[in-house]
Amino acid sequence: MAICLVSRTGRQLQRYDHMGRRQVVGCIPYRYRIEDDGTISDELEVLIITSQKGQGMMFPKGGWELDESKKEAALRESFEEAGVLGNVECELGKWNFLSKSQGTFYEGFMFPLLVKEQLEMWPEKDVRQRIWMTVEEAREVCRHWWMKEALDILVERLASPFEQKVEDELSIFQS
Repeated sequence: MAICLVSRTGRQLQRYDHMGRRQVVGCIPYRYRIEDDGTISDELEVLIITSQKGQGMMFPKGGWELDESKKEAALRESFEEAGVLGNVECELGKWNFLSKSQGTFYEGFMFPLLVKEQLEMWPEKDVRQRIWMTVEEAREVCRHWWMKEALDILVERLASPFEQKVEDELSIFQS
């Protein structure tokens, strides 16, 4: 399998909603902490990354492009920005927000990503740091309110496995 170590750039394939808001998609990469003895604990860890300009921490996210589904975009962004691969799960929600740095409105979608592989080399390795941390730590350092809301939804969903199973089964029919 060949892996491209260059991030997509440019806005020519970007999606916009009917109100002209750029559509972005992101993931909350997560795993369960591995104990020193190799057993998997029930303590949830999430992966936070630094912004490219070093102005805070967040979950991987970026533009949803015309040639991909939302889940494909979420997986691509997690690979490009955080160097992780895994299973993109059922959407956590949709948020409308104002980018303070750009002064424009966005429509953002977030997904959980159960991490299966963490790569040593990835496209944005030289411009971002990635840090595994507890949910509480992530809630403290994440700079975006809407990503914190998505994290709360993920935690609630994972605390109720039966509800997750029903949602996953329903999403099959909606795809």
